[in-house]
Amino acid sequence: MKHTLIHGDCLNSLRVGMYDTIFADPPDNIGLKYDSYKDKAPEGDYIDWLYRCISLFVIHARSVWVSYNSRWSFAVGWKVYELLREYPLLEAKHCVQTFTFGQHNHRDLGNNHRPLLRLRWKNAPLFPDSVRVASWRMLNGDKRANPIGRVPGDVFDFPRVTGNSKQRRAWHPTQLNEGLVERCLKLTTPPGGTVLDPFGGTGTTLRVCERLGFGCTLIELDRKYCDKIAEEHSLAVQ
Repeated sequence: MKHTLIHGDCLNSLRVGMYDTIFADPPDNIGLKYDSYKDKAPEGDYIDWLYRCISLFVIHARSVWVSYNSRWSFAVGWKVYELLREYPLLEAKHCVQTFTFGQHNHRDLGNNHRPLLRLRWKNAPLFPDSVRVASWRMLNGDKRANPIGRVPGDVFDFPRVTGNSKQRRAWHPTQLNEGLVERCLKLTTPPGGTVLDPFGGTGTTLRVCERLGFGCTLIELDRKYCDKIAEEHSLAVQ
């Protein structure tokens, strides 16, 4: 399966075409230290930029997943409402990633979740059988259990990729769990389908696509991260 790695800004580098799935994990705008760009824009500018990205993604994919920081939940929700009014054939589903090992806070409730938005055109296929998991009945020997398992709900229980994780690439400040990305891609991408990740990061989406047999296109703004991905996967940077 052919994969493509593009060095550039996703708003300028997203080429003509249609993908089965876009999986996007944009910068959170919380001041993290990336190699060559600043992760701290004025709030209004960041929200407008995020809306421009999502608006572009939905015209280039049958299904779009967006993982974002929970502090932007209300702003993203309002922007998605506007998008659904503009495109009546588009539908949205709100999911959430939960994790036990979250940020500890002595003053208030800590943050133990990350919103996960799915935007999907109403004629886009879903493949629920591909993401079935063992049910409680299966795990406890109940003969009434469906032998093929159950389709999981919209709460994705995958831990954060922290410093001691085997998945961790220490040269990048953030990284999503590969199991989370895999479930999303399998649900919305047909066998042999195509996937775009507009924020390549550590190449998580590419590693998952290689396992699943999907064609993957990555766009990454930072040249250092492009080179790291290219080295790991023997790819040329375009």
